[in-house]
Amino acid sequence: MTLARLAALHGVATAYSPSPGVTVPVPEATVVTVLGALDVDASGPAAIRASLAATEEARDARLLPPTVVVWQGDEPSGRPRPLAALPAGTALRIALEHGGTAESPVPWADLPPGVHALEAHAPDGRTALATLVVAPARVPQPSAPCHGVLVQLYSLLSTRSWGMGDLGDLRELADWAGRALGSGFVQVNPLHAAVPGTPTDPSPYRPSSRRFPDPVHLRVEDVPEYAYVSGADRAELDALAGRAGELRDGVLRKGELIDRDAVWVLKRRALELLRKVPLGPGRRAALDAFRAAGGQALEDHAVWCALVERYGADRAQWPEGLNDPRSAATARVRAELADRVDFHMWLAWLTDRQLAAAARAASEAGMAVGVVHDLAVGVHPDGADAWAQADAYARDMSVGAPPDAFNARGQDWGLPPWRPDALAASGYAPYRDLLRSLFRHAGALRIDHVMGLFRLWWVPAGLPPTDGTYVRYDADAMLAVLALEAHRADAAVIGEDLGTVEPGVRDVLRRRGVFGTSVLWFERDWEGTGRPLPPEAWRPGCVATATTHDLPSTAARLSGEHVDLRHRLGLLTRPLAEERAEDARDVGEWLAYLRRLGLLDGGEQGAVGAGAARAAGGVADGDGRARDEEAEIRAVYRFLRRTPARMTGVWLPDAVGDRRPQNLPGTWDQYPNWRLPVAGADGRPVTLEDLAASPRLHALMAELNGREPRTAPPGARRD
Repeated sequence: MTLARLAALHGVATAYSPSPGVTVPVPEATVVTVLGALDVDASGPAAIRASLAATEEARDARLLPPTVVVWQGDEPSGRPRPLAALPAGTALRIALEHGGTAESPVPWADLPPGVHALEAHAPDGRTALATLVVAPARVPQPSAPCHGVLVQLYSLLSTRSWGMGDLGDLRELADWAGRALGSGFVQVNPLHAAVPGTPTDPSPYRPSSRRFPDPVHLRVEDVPEYAYVSGADRAELDALAGRAGELRDGVLRKGELIDRDAVWVLKRRALELLRKVPLGPGRRAALDAFRAAGGQALEDHAVWCALVERYGADRAQWPEGLNDPRSAATARVRAELADRVDFHMWLAWLTDRQLAAAARAASEAGMAVGVVHDLAVGVHPDGADAWAQADAYARDMSVGAPPDAFNARGQDWGLPPWRPDALAASGYAPYRDLLRSLFRHAGALRIDHVMGLFRLWWVPAGLPPTDGTYVRYDADAMLAVLALEAHRADAAVIGEDLGTVEPGVRDVLRRRGVFGTSVLWFERDWEGTGRPLPPEAWRPGCVATATTHDLPSTAARLSGEHVDLRHRLGLLTRPLAEERAEDARDVGEWLAYLRRLGLLDGGEQGAVGAGAARAAGGVADGDGRARDEEAEIRAVYRFLRRTPARMTGVWLPDAVGDRRPQNLPGTWDQYPNWRLPVAGADGRPVTLEDLAASPRLHALMAELNGREPRTAPPGARRD
């Protein structure tokens, strides 16, 4: 019990409940190892007793917790709950973030939102300092219900992009979707900086840095200096553009996969040529201002990039001293690499400018929300963030998920977790800075695995995910910082809350105005009949969608092709016939419900076989009668618009009948995760220009707008 008490004081679970009524104990060795990662010695009985005594003594002697939260409107009078136990007569003084002070008695209800400094002086002579976060009670909300498109940016190529979708494509997509489709937002994958390698990890959810975007997304021609390259450099630049065209055509015409590494080789060289062009005085001043605002964090990121260029991405192979960003060795090499450091800061600035242009295009196109950016749950252990902020991350730990009904072995995502004690001691500075950078050009922010604001599953190095445990974070503080930064940016927040969610978490998120994610196929009356959840019973505070990047497209779901794909890759846990039968029952029940609601006609087109139906671009029902897949997809989205959801997301590949998932969980090299372009029902890649001319897409979006589809331009492709 002493170990359990010590673990509880540090937020480390000694048991967990994978399902109601089931409790699983955590191995004692795991608890000891996780405590060790928090610098708490639990190596034996004597060490446990000493650590427990020290922890309790420190707690009792502490006047203030490291961070205090005040929610505007929650505490109109009296002291915030964290201060209720202060000794009578304790004097309080607050240094406000933007100047000025407030002293006892503190007008808590009148404090402005911000990150302030709280000082306490007790009658017995004790003093304490804490960070005071004053947050709005709720994050901003969209002004009206809206629909938008969801897309993995790299997968959406145009006739101008260099082998993968880029920020020029995002700007064009936002402009077109807002003006022509009536969309209120465009949601993209994380655009975080990746870890270079051979090959680079293509997953946008295991980045080097979450604070800085990756310059591989730059549209080279949109850099103003591009127009002024001349002579031999112009000839080389034109040759690079020609090779980029070959990459693009390989993906769009020859069935090749998106090759991020090849794209970056070309773009990096092109950008090196552009950098030779002197900046005009206005752009020079803008770059200098960006560098000054970026401060140490930007410098660290650029230094890490330069070190990787010289020594490779594996930090274990770096010369001694370079794993410490503040060491003399790092300072010496930084001076040697000054030009490359400056180059990478310049790239960060260019990327920031193009992100701003995409956000501006969304706003000018009338989008109610704008660009929705995505925050990955963590970072690569060898990446820039883990290098620059090593003290904020738990050593030899990885984030993952416990065993559940979908994965009996649990999951290890290979991402080092933030230390909750380090975050609190810093006033959540790393988290605040991260959010501020992401909200900079966002109309909303999606948070992957939003449950991680409450707790994360830590897996000690060398152990299987089944031997991990949960570690708690101060969810009140994490949400307060999130609400504050969202308020500063006037941006909404979307939480990815699919899968196993701890009781009460969704209620807390709803209270703070954080939207959830609701996917049609998972929305059933699980506490009652188990049947499809009526549209009016859906929660209004969500993004309602038919699928995500980790799930089958709607066409694949309707046709059952996702089951066949998983069978071919050996991912099924039951016989194929059983999986097909259950999937067909699930789809059939939903289609029958859509018909009862009047959202889908009978769809019978004559008795034909399943093979003929698929050849015709449709699917077949259990009796072999052809179904109109396109009509069924429209019915699915009609249903979503009937729900009270404030945001409805259209998976862009659904609009053209794409059958392939962008990511297939449980695979690595068995499936081309994160490397597929958007494709039509026939499997042929579809460009942004094709999308704009697609009758199928316009018919779907017209349903969402409640109007007849606009006539597509002459020669429009029919997907």
